[in-house]
Amino acid sequence: MDMNNIKTFALFGCIIFASTGCKKFLDVNTDPNNPLTVKEAQILAPVEINTSTLIVGGASANITAYWMQQLSINQPVPSLESYNITSVDANNTWGYYLYASVFENLRIMIAQAQTAKHYEYVGIGKTLFAYNLAITTDLWNNIPYTEGFNIPKNMHPKYDSQEAIYTTIQTMLDSALYYLHQLGSKVVPGADDYIYNGDVKQWEKFVYTLKARYYLRLTKAPGRTASLQADSALAALQQGLGANTDNALVAYPGTGQAESPWFVNTGEAAGGVVMAKSFIDSLITRNDPRLPVIATKNKTGIYVGRKVGDPLAISPDLISKVNTLYAGADANLYLATYSEALFIKAEATFIKQGAAAAAPVYQAAIAAHMTMLGIPAAAQQTYIASRPALTAANALQQIITEKYVADFLSPEVYNDWRRTGYPQLMPYQSEIVKSIPRRWPYPASELLTNPQPDQKATLADHVWWDAN
Repeated sequence: MDMNNIKTFALFGCIIFASTGCKKFLDVNTDPNNPLTVKEAQILAPVEINTSTLIVGGASANITAYWMQQLSINQPVPSLESYNITSVDANNTWGYYLYASVFENLRIMIAQAQTAKHYEYVGIGKTLFAYNLAITTDLWNNIPYTEGFNIPKNMHPKYDSQEAIYTTIQTMLDSALYYLHQLGSKVVPGADDYIYNGDVKQWEKFVYTLKARYYLRLTKAPGRTASLQADSALAALQQGLGANTDNALVAYPGTGQAESPWFVNTGEAAGGVVMAKSFIDSLITRNDPRLPVIATKNKTGIYVGRKVGDPLAISPDLISKVNTLYAGADANLYLATYSEALFIKAEATFIKQGAAAAAPVYQAAIAAHMTMLGIPAAAQQTYIASRPALTAANALQQIITEKYVADFLSPEVYNDWRRTGYPQLMPYQSEIVKSIPRRWPYPASELLTNPQPDQKATLADHVWWDAN
């Protein structure tokens, strides 16, 4: 585990330790074999920071940002950027962050809150569980779930199919809505909720947007039809995020050990993380006014990206870096945005009604992201007017290519690329590797302690919904 993660876990430990107090910790009458009981607020806050810092802003998003050619690293190949990912690289994300720190703590919080009738905590907990469950299955396909949380009684849990996991995700989000609609809880979240500060109505909008996201994910999944998935997504979006003020995000203070994860990921200690060439070039080619907000100029005053496999730059300062809106110490980390909701709506509308009906929604999606970035209205209009008119032949490509920019550094970029084939990327190729991986390898810890037939999958094997 690297030092940044150690610091983060130390912070989580401090939060929980401070809440229990030294007296309890040193009380000789306390059974050391039973964990201390903590309030839901003392579980929720660390889980939300874990989700944003170590999952959405962690190794999984960092590596897929390389693969999606938004970021590059000024290091020689082979590297994670050139698809040299091993089962050891997957250990922390699976074992420490997702299963131990997120899922297990959420299970405790949800069960405790249900017993106490603290319904808002149940609803938020189920939302976060479903959110992280989707990330897990999207990286690995089949994963432990129904038997995954009964250790040590069951040390070899079977893997549930991704199809079953996606059914569980939607059911869990429906359950989250049920609990969020309940009234009268004596204990409710507030400042311990770093995403919406306990605003239940905002959480409901987030849940509906997630439902739409996951419905649309299955447009090409076996046994599903694009039309039905689009219908479901459009129905959910009627109650989803409706403005940039609804964005689901974690705001980082930027001081001490509370810096934004992308500030850490792209800092000097990260080993030379810079902007990728294809992404920078695409923004330059389109005269995209978001370029100076997303990226910095290099030390000679121009925008330059790095292509994987290029010789090492003498100085990383010769290459553009991520600018402060996304990678400043106090930058927000976005879990879902209004612009993403509109891009989902644009694609679903195209599926159901065609390019002409999708066009105004697509334009609104671009404008929503530009507004979030502070782009002036006149510049927005000029850019949108310069884009090709949507047609039956180009609509999906145009929608997803623009969504690729609006979802900068989001895990959704990798999911959209696998699902649709857009944006069209030129993969790095070597004598061994010929294409961008379609999934992550199962972690070494699982291969050693819980061997399963699913683990025979290779990086080239598609997850269930990836029938592109």
